[in-house]
Amino acid sequence: MQRQWSLQAPGEPEAEPGGEELCEQEMERLCLSQQPVRVLPYAMVDKRFIRQLREPEGVKTSCWQQWRRRRQTVGRRLGEAARRLTRGCGLWEGALYEIGGLFGTGIQSYFTFLRFLLLLNLLILLLTSGFVLLPLVWLRPPDPGPAFNNTYLFYGAYRAGPESSSTYSIRLAYLLSPLACLLLCFCGILRRMVKGLPQKMFLGQDYRSPLSAKVFSSWDFCIRGQEAATIKRHEISNEFKMELEEGCHLLLLQQQTRAQRACHLLTYLRVNILIGLLVVGAISAIFWATKYSQDNKEESLFLLLQYLPPGVIALVNFLGPLLFVFLVQLENYPPNTEVNLTLIWCVVLKLASLGMFSFSLGQTVLCIGRNKTSCESYGYNACDYQCWENSVGEELYKLSIFNFLLTVAFAFLVSLPRRMLVERFSGRFWAWLDREEFLVPKNVLDIVEGQTVTWMGLFYCPLLPLLNSVFIFLTFYIKKYTLLRNSRASPRRFRASSSIFFFQLVLLLGLLLAAVPLGYVVSSIRSSWDCGLFANYLAPWQVVPELVALWLPPPSQRILYYLGSHAFSFPLLILLSLVLTVCISQSQASSRAIRRLRKQLVWQVQEKWHLVDDLSRLLPEPGSGSRPRSFCPGFPCPGSPGPRPRGNPSASTLGAPDSPCPALKGLPAT
Repeated sequence: MQRQWSLQAPGEPEAEPGGEELCEQEMERLCLSQQPVRVLPYAMVDKRFIRQLREPEGVKTSCWQQWRRRRQTVGRRLGEAARRLTRGCGLWEGALYEIGGLFGTGIQSYFTFLRFLLLLNLLILLLTSGFVLLPLVWLRPPDPGPAFNNTYLFYGAYRAGPESSSTYSIRLAYLLSPLACLLLCFCGILRRMVKGLPQKMFLGQDYRSPLSAKVFSSWDFCIRGQEAATIKRHEISNEFKMELEEGCHLLLLQQQTRAQRACHLLTYLRVNILIGLLVVGAISAIFWATKYSQDNKEESLFLLLQYLPPGVIALVNFLGPLLFVFLVQLENYPPNTEVNLTLIWCVVLKLASLGMFSFSLGQTVLCIGRNKTSCESYGYNACDYQCWENSVGEELYKLSIFNFLLTVAFAFLVSLPRRMLVERFSGRFWAWLDREEFLVPKNVLDIVEGQTVTWMGLFYCPLLPLLNSVFIFLTFYIKKYTLLRNSRASPRRFRASSSIFFFQLVLLLGLLLAAVPLGYVVSSIRSSWDCGLFANYLAPWQVVPELVALWLPPPSQRILYYLGSHAFSFPLLILLSLVLTVCISQSQASSRAIRRLRKQLVWQVQEKWHLVDDLSRLLPEPGSGSRPRSFCPGFPCPGSPGPRPRGNPSASTLGAPDSPCPALKGLPAT
């Protein structure tokens, strides 16, 4: 069976016999090739013919295979159309492009992080509304009540009758929705973290991307407007500035002596000790403020004192990062080191503050570490907290709103007046003050703190993600206004890959901080006796065994009990150990292969330069008796030996006594 290929034009003469042999060889190669048909550079008619040739003789494609092939094609086309539509209608695409071009990809990654958190909160809200709120409204309307905490904003308004053999359980949905949301957030953060891993972590610290690729391939020739061209020039300029800063820092590190390295290490330790002392002082201030507010609970000023712990937390989180950045900038660290060091200590401060806040709530509401004479009946102070879940929800709402108001106040009461004063007055003091520098670590930790509070409140206030989504949406425009109008471009730049990785790492730590107390409350703390879905349960998790006994037959129950017992943990631990051992072995083997390939690549480049050097000694320049030092002078490639002195033409490159080319060995130099 033969076929005329569409590569031949209609007006051209017929192919010669030699061309037919080449066509047959090409057809045979295509039949044996494993390359997908869709990536071949042929017309659709030829691709169908190639697909027919690849099928075994005498075997006809079944209807099921044809339908599956069509379904895959349609699904692929729909996916590509959806991706194009998402890119075209993406949220804040134009604003992100402008920010990235004017201020660099590091600051752009912060606003991209805001968009990721907004989508994450909307997903959580969709799951909570779909599995809990809508079925509850459909099955039973809420009880009317004048109190604010009787609405669906709080745990106490969610009520249901006794469990039965029905196929849907509101209690189980309310219990599993926060856990499912935390699991989905963990998977999304982990995926984004792996995607944002810095490339140098795999290629090594001495890897440098070629500047020639940036020089010749950075410009987008589809740009037509003047504004887009200006933004693109700023973006390319920022990339080159970052490359030059990293190159200068790497050169300085290579030229350091042992004494300079020891001095640098002592300076690093000094900065970390000072910041550690500041963190200890901040945590102590939060602890004493919480203790003072609880000891003076009976006084008339308690309404003001109950805002003392959130106020101290906000003040510590506001002043702490500023002091950290000031101490780090005094030592003139490189951009990535500065950002990473500041982020690490800001993470410690923020998470410790939230941990102390959670512990204070446990002391107040659940009598953790206090006298339990008034808490013996139901596991909490029944006189003061008839529905302690609502009390915790009120505190979390209060903290979330307080953080957002602090963001608004700092933007319009500090940054804006500072910019107006600097523009209006002149002098040495105002020149020193200057505009605000947009501090990425501080801004990232602020929104991570708000997101951690939202995760902590998934059980006590299910609609808190809606409020946090509104706050994040408004924060984007507030921060954009602050960046474009009130801030100045930072002289220190950093890569987006490093910042994205650390952003996700901080968010993951916040997720773990929120999951630990939530898991403890769900599994071990008795619920309130007069409100909520779990009023008659020793702990919210007790609804799971009850539903298992109602819904599943005895064999399935025994299987589930075995999966949850300690007997199953030992084989699971052994299996996880084997999987971890295999993964570590594969990672080590891959790293060794990468090192061998890199050495082989350098060796091949050096070998080619040896050949070029020997050949250049045999080819004299026209009109002169001397030879050129290189075919491409002024542009040495990686691994090249570099130019040699003109006075010693017989010296071999890199000190090698013999030429690597056997055919040229022994030939005299011209």
